Amino acid sequence: MKKTILFFAVIFFLLIVFPKLSNAQCAMCQRNAETSLKAGDNTARGLNTGILYMMMVPYALIGGIGYWWYKNRKGQAAE
Repeated sequence: MKKTILFFAVIFFLLIVFPKLSNAQCAMCQRNAETSLKAGDNTARGLNTGILYMMMVPYALIGGIGYWWYKNRKGQAAE
């Protein structure tokens, strides 16, 4: 169990620290971002990082709730 949690923690950390490792943009978003960058607009620079953050928040919440539930169930089973 600890190896699984460590594995997902490392993957989560790598996706946050190195967002260029994963390309989270759909084709339309990527095309719009590339077009705006070529035009000299800097607003598209953080688009991929923003998508990754929005994608990771639900997984982190569900993981946190799952961990809390697991700890509570483990404590109840010991009693």
